[in-house]
Amino acid sequence: MIKELVFVTNNAHKVEEVAHAVGNRFKILSLKDLGFEKEIEETGTTFKENASIKTQRIYQQYNLDCFADDSGLEIAALNGDPGVFSARYAGEHGNHQANIECVLEQMEDITDRKAQFKTVISLIWKGREHWFEGVVTGTIRTEISGNSGFGYDPIFQPDGYPVTFAEMPLSEKNKISHRGKAMAQLITFLQQQ
Repeated sequence: MIKELVFVTNNAHKVEEVAHAVGNRFKILSLKDLGFEKEIEETGTTFKENASIKTQRIYQQYNLDCFADDSGLEIAALNGDPGVFSARYAGEHGNHQANIECVLEQMEDITDRKAQFKTVISLIWKGREHWFEGVVTGTIRTEISGNSGFGYDPIFQPDGYPVTFAEMPLSEKNKISHRGKAMAQLITFLQQQ
């Protein structure tokens, strides 16, 4: 029997990535599938806090097993920014192009371009909360390159690869991405239940 699991997000790209990663082991439901249209305000100061805010809200309202992630880009030379503000770094939530332009502008004269993507997943499973974390290190390119992915993918080049996340096939990105690593831990946990 396929287990249903709610991914606490309205981001269709994230749902697609996760559904691709888990294959037919679980049926991933989104907030839209639940008929939940509201935005859950992320008031935490860390990825862990924001992920937990989302799962707690859905679990309390629907009493369903669920998971949520909070992810972001952390740039060493910008003291870890954009961090928890990654999705709204330029001011407007979800404006990927404006966020990229803001980062490139701030990085214009900076030679240390080290960065990392980080994901923290909160899973509420049978009433208990569990945590999974994934990190991928890389550098910030000086210009946009590639059309795949979303967010900062066109300017993030993972260590050991000559291309950005936006130039990689989704299957390759999932193997090395921060979300892919955290999801792998989540899937291993679920398989052991």
